[in-house]
Amino acid sequence: MARLGLAQGLATTFRRLTRRAVTAQYPDVKPALPARSRGVIALTEENCTVCMLCARECPDWCIYIDSHKEELPPATEGGRPRSRNVLDRFAIDFSLCMYCSICIDVCPFDALHWSPEFEYAELDIRDLVHERDRLREWMWTVPPPAPVDSGAGPPPELTSARPADAEAAGPTGARAARTRTARAGAARRAQADSTQPDAVPPAEPGAAG
Repeated sequence: MARLGLAQGLATTFRRLTRRAVTAQYPDVKPALPARSRGVIALTEENCTVCMLCARECPDWCIYIDSHKEELPPATEGGRPRSRNVLDRFAIDFSLCMYCSICIDVCPFDALHWSPEFEYAELDIRDLVHERDRLREWMWTVPPPAPVDSGAGPPPELTSARPADAEAAGPTGARAARTRTARAGAARRAQADSTQPDAVPPAEPGAAG
């Protein structure tokens, strides 16, 4: 058994000896990366609402966010003033990042994206902390999203908002849309019944003194 394994190994070695060696000529020739490669995280600052979901869900705690509240005038006359979060700092420490993509998946406003760029090695580990200005620059290297498969159905956001799209999605989508419509109607009826005054029963004849 051991001799058979040795013979197979030597056969593989001799086969390779007759083939021409193929060497990747990096960095002169860039490698052909697969789709959705995880190189570096890019930030669209305008989409960030400082909800802190990415920082809370990060298993390595490598995302640092600072913000302050800003008061806005009321939208209507006599209304209450509004407040919003203003982003002061957004930084990612790529010396700690494990490239798990959790922060990108949980972002509700598509503020974070994957870029295939991977050439950002540094001599000083402290330079691997990318602030928001550098994260914004990576956005120019984010590839466009891949086209949707021909057999894919409409997004769930559209089917839940428009019953017509649910009908086109098939029996499952249509049934879900009808269920949501029925529940909404029942809730409106229950609310209307709760706001109506209780009926007063008619007085019996001769009850008045």
